[in-house]
Amino acid sequence: MYVKLFVGNLPWSVGDAELGAIFASHGEVQSARVISDRDTGRSRGFGFVEMETNDIGALIRATDGQEIAGRNLRVNQAEDKPSSGRSGGRGGFGGRRERY
Repeated sequence: MYVKLFVGNLPWSVGDAELGAIFASHGEVQSARVISDRDTGRSRGFGFVEMETNDIGALIRATDGQEIAGRNLRVNQAEDKPSSGRSGGRGGFGGRRERY
């Protein structure tokens, strides 16, 4: 089964390759990405891993709380990002104005 995991509380030193390596022993990692600050380029301390697994519960139990460079990882199944909602009129982007 294909899953997307949220991984929080990452040490600042962990990059994409290291994040993938943490999960490689638990299944085939499709992608691993540490999220960086747009302005500074520094890690924001969390990332996402997409991988194949037969038992997501066992995978989370095996990795959640694992200590990496003095920090305990927080691992959860990632929630789908809501759509931007630009056409919905919600979200403060303005909207279409009717002119008379």
